[in-house]
Amino acid sequence: MGQIRNFCIIAHIDHGKSTLADRMLEITGSVRKVDHSQMLDRMDIEQERGITIKLTPARMQRKGYELNLIDTPGHVDFQYEVSRSLAAVEGAILLIDASQGIQAQTLSTLYQAMDQGLDIIPVLNKIDLPAANPDRVAGEIENVIGISKEEVICVSGKTGQNIDLVLDAIIERFLSPEAFKQKYPKKFGL
Repeated sequence: MGQIRNFCIIAHIDHGKSTLADRMLEITGSVRKVDHSQMLDRMDIEQERGITIKLTPARMQRKGYELNLIDTPGHVDFQYEVSRSLAAVEGAILLIDASQGIQAQTLSTLYQAMDQGLDIIPVLNKIDLPAANPDRVAGEIENVIGISKEEVICVSGKTGQNIDLVLDAIIERFLSPEAFKQKYPKKFGL
């Protein structure tokens, strides 16, 4: 159990959650690189509208670790599915568009994750876009959430830039299920 990491991705709609998940699956060799995007969005309406409605699990292997991604809806209308996802993991990637910054719905889900004791890895996506301003958005993260700028990982889900750093951070920063239980025994009735 010490080699397992269960995590989700908290993101506002169109901040690149499905694209990031696709690149993670490709880089870990869990799937071949394909033209089809949004591999975890299985419902027709999810693919048609580019949104995640139902949580979807995906297993990846990296450096001897099993990484279990619970794909989480990004819209507040699907709060029940978000709650289910957060209850199944020990860590969350906070994914923010480097040109748009933090959105209110994202904060709502983030605070719920933090209340549950989840470790958070802040990731700025879409750094390849001309309007990207990673320094400003990293400052927002530090000011609003209190997570240091130095902990922020800047990526491009589209090109795959720095996705390997996110995968390594998941291994290094997130607790295994057993370690999480030991840290928060009351949460599990222990």
